[in-house]
Amino acid sequence: MLLGYKFIASSTALNCPQKDRVHAGMSRFLCAISLRFILAAFLTCTSWVGINAETLNAENLSDKNAIAMGGYEINAGDILSLAVWNEPSLGSEQILVRPDGFISVPVVGEIMAGGRTVNAVQIAVAEGLNRYLKDEPNVVISILNASGSRVYVLGKVQRPGAFPLSGPMDVTQALAMAGGLNSFAAENSIKVLRRKAEGGQRSIRFKYGKIKDGERLESNILLHSGDVVLVP
Repeated sequence: MLLGYKFIASSTALNCPQKDRVHAGMSRFLCAISLRFILAAFLTCTSWVGINAETLNAENLSDKNAIAMGGYEINAGDILSLAVWNEPSLGSEQILVRPDGFISVPVVGEIMAGGRTVNAVQIAVAEGLNRYLKDEPNVVISILNASGSRVYVLGKVQRPGAFPLSGPMDVTQALAMAGGLNSFAAENSIKVLRRKAEGGQRSIRFKYGKIKDGERLESNILLHSGDVVLVP
């Protein structure tokens, strides 16, 4: 019996280190898997945040620069900023476009901005400054507030009224801002009324029903400031 007890005790003593080694190995294995999982999750989240941050930044920059980079025409009531490279004294943080369309530019004087694109005004200001500077001026004009630009959606829509034109907007987007057509609207008889530079108005037909069917997509034109979308 004593020998048997010693044999069992010795066997148990031999098995304990083996069990400890197995447990230690399993712990290291599970720890390694956990670390890999955490690292993978961290990298995934980091890349997702990075991608979305870049996307959001790009979208925000696109929204902010849409006016300056597109064919937007400056209107009375808009607020501009002017910067001249290496000539901070010639810049201006806020320039109001007056009701007559003119802006006051340091040194240059009065420049017509209303009805012109940002690029056209930049060129005009640069030409004016070129008479006073040795080097050709690098002029940057930005639109801080396009409060003077509006489009009007009238007639059989859910929320008729005036809407700010703060960037490129087509007819369907304007209709969406007005809450869409009501049940009494003649969707294929919509007109866009646009003022002509020489006076008067032109009428542009817009068939919303065709657009919904994927037809005549070219008729979904970009709106200009002052355009009236009339829904009979």
